This record gives sequence, C-alpha cells and structure tokens, in this order.
Amino acid sequence: MSKPYQIMGVLNANDDSFYKQSRFTPSNAISKIEIMIQEGADIIDIGAVSSRPGSVGVSDEEELQRLKPILDAIYEQKLYEKVSFSLDSYSLPSCAYALERGFKIINDITGLANDELSALVGSYKAKAIIMHMLGTPQDMQDNPSYENLLVEVENFFKERISKAESLGVKDIVLDVGIGFGKRLEDNIELIKNMDYFKSLGKELLIGASRKSMIDRISPSSSDERLAGTLAIHLKAFDNGASLIRCHDVKEHVQAFKVHCALS
Repeated sequence: MSKPYQIMGVLNANDDSFYKQSRFTPSNAISKIEIMIQEGADIIDIGAVSSRPGSVGVSDEEELQRLKPILDAIYEQKLYEKVSFSLDSYSLPSCAYALERGFKIINDITGLANDELSALVGSYKAKAIIMHMLGTPQDMQDNPSYENLLVEVENFFKERISKAESLGVKDIVLDVGIGFGKRLEDNIELIKNMDYFKSLGKELLIGASRKSMIDRISPSSSDERLAGTLAIHLKAFDNGASLIRCHDVKEHVQAFKVHCALS
C-alpha cells in the first residue's frame, strides 16, 4: 500500500528567497538534489524567482538563464529517473524547457492564469499545481481581505480547474496559497478547513514551510521555524492535504512516518 502523502523538497536557484538555506547555485544544486533524494524526497520543486512578499520579478530570459545549468545537469544525469521534478514557475519558456528535460510537474503560483501554459502542460500530460493568490507578490500582503474566504478560494479553484481541463490538463493539485494574500487568521482558517476543498476531487498541497505566520504565533526567525512548520504540515495532512512542500526533507520524512504509524 502506497503512503498517503508525498514530500516535496524545495530548491531555489536565486539569491532572494526568504529562507537563505534553500538558495543554491548551479555548482552546488545537484549535490543538494542528491541529498534530498537520499533523505526520501518524493518530488523536488525547483524555482529561480522569489515569490516572497514584495519580491520583484525577472524577465523570462533571466529566469531561464538561471535554470538552464541545473535543468541540463538533471537531464544529462537522468536524475528524473530517481525522483519526480517540479518547476516553480509560470514562465512559458522555462516551463517548456523543463518539461522537455524530464520534469513532470508545473507549480504555478498564478494558478494557470496563462492559457498557453495550460495547453503546454496538457500537451506533455504533466501535473499542474494551481495555487490561489490574492494580488501579486508585490502587493499581496497590502491589507488582504475576504468576505467569505473558503467560498472565494473554492470558486477560484472551480474556475481554474474548468479552464485548465478544457485546455487538456487532467492531473491537477490545489494549493490554498498560505501567505499569498492572506492574513494570519486566513492562513489558520485554511489549514483548519483543508477538507472543505476535498469536494473538488483534487489532491491538496500544503506549503507553509518556515513562513512568517509561524513568527506571528511564536516569534522566531526563519531559521527557527522547523518545529512550527512540522506542526502546521501535520495538522494540514490530518485535515486532507497529501502533498507536503517543505525545506527540510529529512525531518519531514521522519515526522510523517512516525505520525502515520501512530494514526
């Protein structure tokens, strides 16, 4: 019987991500990927552009330039045969390059807003992660508000699922977007009510790894938030999430093995 969760490790090919330990250069990224494989990662999610609050985007050309050395090495060493790879991007050129080189998942923080990207994902029969975000990384934390959070996120998912499926995307994961245009109380409500979205019939992702909501509950720097991360992710798993996106693969693998043994 397969386990009821998958651990997705995070690797950032940039120097701007909020958690500095997740930042890697082409010269050391492959060794980190190999470590995460050894630690038990089911999926490795690679991104080259920070989406932290207030971050500034880069051109498609710059993003692909950052990614190419890593994607080429993954392809040449056939690492995609050892673990599934996901690209954290909504750039059409970068996504096309990754899919051509063995990547099976596109993790899109814009929720497949681009129809061309949806069609591309569909043509490769790849998995798409559709995330909910209110606004953009530049303005998403400028006083976000909702009249009915769960209903509004659900309606967003319904609309994007329908559009994506019409463009050939059949394998979809939903991400409620912890910290993306959400107040602390919104993040907590979403985590407590993950099962609300199970009615949509899709796998659910939780990604709260070392995020600032932990600091708002228990003051801490990003380096000090592993315990809080595990608490959130285990709670979200109990409430219906099955794909766990995290910076700390080894610790998550152990925590989830123990948690499931006790369940």
